[in-house]
Amino acid sequence: MINRSLVRALTTTAALAAIGAFLAGCDADQVSLASNAKANQPVPPKLIAAMQEKDMDLQSPILIRVFKQEAELEVWKQNRSGKFALLKTYPICRWSGDLGPKTREGDRQAPEGFYSITPAQMNPQSAYYLSFNTGYPNAYDRALGHTGSELMVHGDCSSRGCYAMTDEQIAEIYALGRESFFGGQKAFQFQAYPFRMTPANMAKHRNNPSMAFWKMIKEGYDHFEVTRQEPKVDFCEKHYVFDAARTPDATRDPVFNASAKCPPYVVPEEIAGPVREKQQQDEAEYAKLVAKGTPVAKLNTGIDGGMNQVFASHVPGASTGLSEGGQGQDLAVASYSKLPGTIPPTVNPPHAPGADEAVAVAAAPAPEAPAPTATPATKMASASGEQSGGFFSGLARKMGLSNATADTTATASPPAAPPAKQKVADAKHNEARAEASAPRVAAARSTEARQAARPPALKRSIADSQADTSSAPAKDGLVSGAQPIVSANSFESRFSAMK
Repeated sequence: MINRSLVRALTTTAALAAIGAFLAGCDADQVSLASNAKANQPVPPKLIAAMQEKDMDLQSPILIRVFKQEAELEVWKQNRSGKFALLKTYPICRWSGDLGPKTREGDRQAPEGFYSITPAQMNPQSAYYLSFNTGYPNAYDRALGHTGSELMVHGDCSSRGCYAMTDEQIAEIYALGRESFFGGQKAFQFQAYPFRMTPANMAKHRNNPSMAFWKMIKEGYDHFEVTRQEPKVDFCEKHYVFDAARTPDATRDPVFNASAKCPPYVVPEEIAGPVREKQQQDEAEYAKLVAKGTPVAKLNTGIDGGMNQVFASHVPGASTGLSEGGQGQDLAVASYSKLPGTIPPTVNPPHAPGADEAVAVAAAPAPEAPAPTATPATKMASASGEQSGGFFSGLARKMGLSNATADTTATASPPAAPPAKQKVADAKHNEARAEASAPRVAAARSTEARQAARPPALKRSIADSQADTSSAPAKDGLVSGAQPIVSANSFESRFSAMK
């Protein structure tokens, strides 16, 4: 079976050029799927083997779920029983903004909610290797006056309102979507959540301003969890409605309008019953957690989005940002994991709170002489050392400096030289305050020993390196959906599609 699937996949790829020429005359939506060699890469044999083990066909329908806090993207695929089963989980390389839905153009928020992806939204000529448009804003977003455009799932690990994967990952995800379309799926569902909608996460975020919205989309989450079927999504009264059907006395299906009053409808009991039972169990667990005093998550303290641990552990100075959990990995474990793709050197990762703040530590001053203040040249050398992480940072360590800017207290005129006992106390104080590695501390101690005979004028202690917070340039008019988005010669233009 596996060999037959491999042959079929290779045959499909070889025939795509001919199919593209045929489709150009009959179905414009399909042209984008068959006109680009990058977009026609075959599904990897390992993934085809996984499909066979899970009783799935190569071209059966797919469904995608995204979780910000866990920084994970799941691809679900319909098996031969007709239900969806999890095929593969992909760590997300970068997402931007905060937990919560997108509401306006330029807020850097990645969308949350339910969206439908058609062949026209697949972009084989994206400036971000490959991409598909999430379809934001949907009818619910528009009814609330929310704005934004070009919100993608794409490669390149860079995001301004998107879900960014590595190029290798998006090639695989794109191929899975392409095959589902060739298998007859008209559109696949894209579900985006702030986190896995568990009682524990709901309790942790119970004071978040977005909680009312999250409870609403949790209903769709529960429908899928219970049925393992793609929930039917409608909108009325500026609200999501899931799996609505006509009432017993109706002669036609209800017609929904996101801004209008809801028509009469029912949710079939075979769906409503199990969902109701799950929700009752979740609410009981939630109440126990709140009564127990489950700590409330802090709101965003200036962190812009998140990054899965497996990526953060390989990027100097990076943290997971607002991402946490997922696969139960921490950075120490993730650092030994094989990277699921290439991280571009230009990636701007999230940084932990306070990483950009200077830490002040005053060391032993010179006897009976004021210490010089930090000069622009000193600060420039420090900044260069942070960026290069090589020669200049090593030179700074040899001179008794570590990697950040000195606090304003370090520029004050110090008193006369303290006794030897005070020098020891100051050295210990420096070690306690500095967030440096063991080699760096050892170098500092060695420097102090060499300078014992002639105390230095002033020894500055520096905090961790500052993050690169340069923002991406604004939109330059990239076109959505399947229309080509061609890279310019400059790297800056690649950020124009991020909202």
